[in-house]
Amino acid sequence: MEPPQPPAPDPGQPASGPPKVAPPDAGLSGHERRNRAAWNADADDYQARHGQQLAGDGKAWGTWNLPESELHVLGDVAGRDTLELGCGAAQGAIDLARAGAWPVGLDLSEGQLAHARRLLARAGVHVALVQASAEAVPLADASFDLVFCDHGAMNFADPYRTVPEVARLLRPGGLFAFCHLSPIVDLCWPDAADRAGDRLVRDYFGMHRIDGMHRIDAVDEVVFQLPYGEWIRLFRANGFEILDLIEPRPAPDAVSSYRDDEDRAWARRWPAECIWRLRRAWPPG
Repeated sequence: MEPPQPPAPDPGQPASGPPKVAPPDAGLSGHERRNRAAWNADADDYQARHGQQLAGDGKAWGTWNLPESELHVLGDVAGRDTLELGCGAAQGAIDLARAGAWPVGLDLSEGQLAHARRLLARAGVHVALVQASAEAVPLADASFDLVFCDHGAMNFADPYRTVPEVARLLRPGGLFAFCHLSPIVDLCWPDAADRAGDRLVRDYFGMHRIDGMHRIDAVDEVVFQLPYGEWIRLFRANGFEILDLIEPRPAPDAVSSYRDDEDRAWARRWPAECIWRLRRAWPPG
């Protein structure tokens, strides 16, 4: 089976070369322009801070790098057409390519994709790169068996647009798996603070767009979150069956380039991250 392809490269251009879908700012919403600029400005520093953790031995999940071999989120990916939403430097997509998948990596930031091209040249594997928003993916319906995201676009794009897009892109029975910060941690994270506290500081009902919150690393970002019930209703409205909600807990001695000992202590008391596993069960509408 041939993998799904983004717009064809110029003659002589390798398939993992410069992305061919460079969205003009005029075609993006305000939060997309803002997040694109933030990630372009931070791309080099971000990869310097976290590249070593992200390029570990095999796919791992979340800010505490819990191994896929323990969580079993994706299962066997060999021969499967896969799409990573918010691939950054494509470390996750590279892991899947090494496991036999046919991966496509999508990111809105050309700064991050420049790092992806360098890592792909070094890794010697094929990952097709697309520069686009996860809210409007320029790929055909029913192109993928698996769509996944690990603190990528599902943090920084509007879920009311991304979830229908994933439903469109997946084949019937396809898997949608993504890791993001939990609604609980967002309720306890004050605006402009470096970490969550032990008090509720945000309204739960109506939670959607959050400005000025530095949850991962990017500056001047816009992030998105929903209450648990609203996530479930959104999934079901778009034809997804919920297979699992994993709330990973770091080990007592876990280390992370993203977090420190105080963050680890918080995440051992309350769930800081969620990993949703969903199956596209029936066509929406």
